[in-house]
Amino acid sequence: MPKHSWQTSPEWGQRLKPLAREMRREPTGAEAKLWQHLRKRQVRGVRFRRQHIIERFIPDFCALDVMLIVEVDGPIHQYTQEEDRVRQAFLESLGYEVLRFANMEVFTNVRAVLDVIEAAVERRKPLPGPPQGEGAVTG
Repeated sequence: MPKHSWQTSPEWGQRLKPLAREMRREPTGAEAKLWQHLRKRQVRGVRFRRQHIIERFIPDFCALDVMLIVEVDGPIHQYTQEEDRVRQAFLESLGYEVLRFANMEVFTNVRAVLDVIEAAVERRKPLPGPPQGEGAVTG
């Protein structure tokens, strides 16, 4: 999986940093519940970040190594569906896969949510490269 080659502009970063910090301090109940399962590399050894700024967006959870974004949608998302589609299309144009789950899914069946996330991580993990160091064949 190729690493991203873009960076958030300093202007957007400075604008969004306080908002991202606030969102990390005051997560929704569903975000807090899911974070307990994503933190500390519990999903296939992949590091997830909370409220990580990507361009002008702040996804709920992001795993940069496998270019995966996880969004937990609460009631507000029924009113912002078009904005969510535009945002998702932009993030996908950068190479991210975006998974969306409703709050209720997280609360009622977090194991099924984690199964979907784990499958996406496995699908997106880079294949191991050739051995490096002693005895490696070089061309």
